[in-house]
Amino acid sequence: MDRRQFVQAASAASVLGASAGCASVGGGAGGKVVVVGAGYGGATAAKYIRMWSDGQVEVTLVEPSAAFVSCPISNLVLGGSKQMADITTPYDNLAKRHGVRLVHDRVSAIDADKRQVRLASGGVLPYDRLVLSPGVDFMWDQVPGLNAPGAQDQVLHAWKAGPQTLALRRQLEAMPDGGVFAISIPLQPYRCPPGPYERACQVAHYFKQAKPRSKVLILDANEDVTSKGPLFKKAWADRYKGIVEYRPNHKLVDVDVATRTLKFDFNDDLKAQVLNVLPPMRAGTVAHEAGLTTANKRWCEVDWLTMESIAAKNIHVLGDSVQIAPAMPKSGHMANQHGKVAAAAIVALLAGRAPNALPLYNNTCYSFVSDTDVVHVASVHRYDADKKTMLPVPGSGGVSPAASELEGRYAMAWARNIWADTLA
Repeated sequence: MDRRQFVQAASAASVLGASAGCASVGGGAGGKVVVVGAGYGGATAAKYIRMWSDGQVEVTLVEPSAAFVSCPISNLVLGGSKQMADITTPYDNLAKRHGVRLVHDRVSAIDADKRQVRLASGGVLPYDRLVLSPGVDFMWDQVPGLNAPGAQDQVLHAWKAGPQTLALRRQLEAMPDGGVFAISIPLQPYRCPPGPYERACQVAHYFKQAKPRSKVLILDANEDVTSKGPLFKKAWADRYKGIVEYRPNHKLVDVDVATRTLKFDFNDDLKAQVLNVLPPMRAGTVAHEAGLTTANKRWCEVDWLTMESIAAKNIHVLGDSVQIAPAMPKSGHMANQHGKVAAAAIVALLAGRAPNALPLYNNTCYSFVSDTDVVHVASVHRYDADKKTMLPVPGSGGVSPAASELEGRYAMAWARNIWADTLA
C-alpha cells in the first residue's frame, strides 16, 4: 500500500469506524441537503453525502467563489515558489462526477423553523438537513483603525487565500530593500495555528533571495509560538538569522493605517513598511447571524457524533467555525474530517439509522520553512462517550524531528491527495 492509498484508507476508516462497515453507509436515505461553503469541510461533505447515499440524497452546494483556492500551500505564493494556479481547483467535478448541484450565490438568511435557506439573489432552498462550513470571519471591532474606508485594502490579512494573497505579494515586491514586514498574530484560537509562522518563513525566504537587508518582525499576542515552536525557532535562527525577529506578548489593539503604525496594549507602537494584520477571528458570518455561535459568541458548539449544532436542530457545522475540542486544531485537514463525519451521520439519520458511535479523526499539518524543507505535526482524535467530546489518542501523532526536503515532497503529495479527496 502506497502513501496515497494509506491516507485514503485511514480517512475512510476514521469516519466510518470499524463497526460501521461500508454496507451500512449507503442506501435508502433520500432527502434534501443544502451545504453552505465549499471549502475543505463543505465540499467534502457534499461529495461524500452523494457517494455514501448512492446518489439518493439531493445535495445543493452554495458557494459564491468560482473555484476552490487552498489556504494550505498559499504561503508559498507569498514566498514566490508557487503561483495562484497551483492552489486553485475548479468545482466542476462535484457536479459532473457526483451530481452535486452548484449554486454560486451567497446566503442572506436561514430559517431553521421552516428549514429554508434564503439566497442573496432572492431564491429559497428548502432542506431536510443543512450543513454550514463558512470558515472564519474577523472581529474588526477589536482593531478600530481597520474599519475606516479603504483601510482593509491597505493593511491586509491574506488569511483567506485569493485576491489578498496576490495583493500582499505585490506589497512585498514593492517594498524597498531594508524595509520591515510586520505580521501581527491574534490570541488563539484562530485558523491554522502554525500558519503565521510559516508565512514569516516564506517572507524571510523571499527577502533572503531578493531583499537581503529587509526584516521580518513577528508580533505575537500569545506567550509563545502556538505550534511547532522549537522547529520554527530553529529555522529562524539557522536559516534566517538577522532577518526574522520574534516578539511574544504583543497584543494588537489598533492600527494607524496612514502612518503604518501598530498599537499594542502594553508595548510601544511600531511602524513597518508592510503590515500584515490577522485580526481576532470568529465563526463565519452566516453561522453567527443564525445564532449558532454559542461559545463566547464566537464559535459554534456541536454534537461530535454528528456535527449537529447544539443551538439548532438539523443544522450541522463544520471546520474552522466550530468550537474546538481539546488539542484539536482549526485546519484544512480537520475540516475535511468534519465533513466526512457529518456526511456519514446525515446519510444514516436520513435513512433512520443511528450514526457511528465512535468517530475517529486524524490530522496532519505541514509547514514550509523554506521553498523545499518542511516540518509537520500530526494527531489522532477519538470520541469519548463519557465526556461527549473528541480527545487526543495517547501516543498518537507527534512532530518532525527536523525540517527536511523529503517532508516537502510528502507535503505536496498530501496537498494533491486532499484536494482530490475533497473535489475530484
